[in-house]
Amino acid sequence: MKDADALVATSWPTAYAVFNARCAGKRFYFVQDYEPYFYPVGTNSVLAENTYRMGFHGITAGRWLAEKLAREFGMQSDYFPFGCDTALYRRDPASKRSGVAFYARVGTPRRAVELGLLALELFAKRQPQIELHLFGERFDNLPFRVTNHGLVSPQRLNEIYNRCFAGLSLSLTNVSLVPQEMLASGCLPVVNDAVQNRIVLDNSYVRYAPLTPHLLAAALESVVSMPDFASVSKKASESVAPTSWNMAGAAVDRAFRVALRQAL
Repeated sequence: MKDADALVATSWPTAYAVFNARCAGKRFYFVQDYEPYFYPVGTNSVLAENTYRMGFHGITAGRWLAEKLAREFGMQSDYFPFGCDTALYRRDPASKRSGVAFYARVGTPRRAVELGLLALELFAKRQPQIELHLFGERFDNLPFRVTNHGLVSPQRLNEIYNRCFAGLSLSLTNVSLVPQEMLASGCLPVVNDAVQNRIVLDNSYVRYAPLTPHLLAAALESVVSMPDFASVSKKASESVAPTSWNMAGAAVDRAFRVALRQAL
């Protein structure tokens, strides 16, 4: 690599290339998740963890990662807030809501898909009149009736959100983008109660529940049975209206400029 003002690693394997490069340039690490959690305890988890000891300046997706890396590795980091495309994901006041949506991808184990499906199985028995929508991946032979959307376009996803009272979005590491999108569409997200989810989302319209099928199902039930759902849905959508990816981009730009000035 040639000399530059900055070199940026974007995942743990690239961190080794940036660390060993002989060119000039301040080293940055764009950290989107805590990657040691992607593996069982072993070589890959250790290799991923060791990248946080390389002395890079971190720019992290959300505050949870910045605090975790500082506390456990002494790594200096800035963070950017999660954004949401509120021009695309928006509440349709005329929508007829009759369902619950679940973001399910088995290929990403940190999304706890199996626990979510168990919760939906319980929920379907208790609330058989509520439609269930899965997106992200197609599933066969489920023990309950469901509309299986698989991979969908963002426009189609907004339509699904607007058909649903609630959405189930689980994450065992850094939170996904899905809860913000659901909120923008007036669909109340049910999220596993974990410190990373509370820190990053920081929204009073998110419903948190312990990560057990029965309690997740109960949280979904509490949303679909809300007598004032329309009012809460509207307020939930309004709560993320100021959110944008432009704000996130400005935070990243500011972090680069400040760190590079300090390096002079």
